[in-house]
Amino acid sequence: MEVQYPISIDWSKEEVIKVVNFFQLIEQTYDKGVHKGELISSYHAFKDVVPSKSEEKQIFRQFDKETGFSTYHVVKEARETERDKVKMNK
Repeated sequence: MEVQYPISIDWSKEEVIKVVNFFQLIEQTYDKGVHKGELISSYHAFKDVVPSKSEEKQIFRQFDKETGFSTYHVVKEARETERDKVKMNK
């Protein structure tokens, strides 16, 4: 599936890479699962680029609409789970 990641033209190349890496991990969480620490670390890198909660929600909605995934629920599961690996069902 060809996904259009929600990115801003105002972001630097490094910032775009951080955001794309985060969303790729979200996709992998639904596919094969990812290590909890890696996902949380990537979320923090995403938050360095998008510190505003309202902008985060807007970007999550765009990505979720495009993919059918729930970014919020993946991040929530990563924060709350005791397991080392986060795997979601679509």
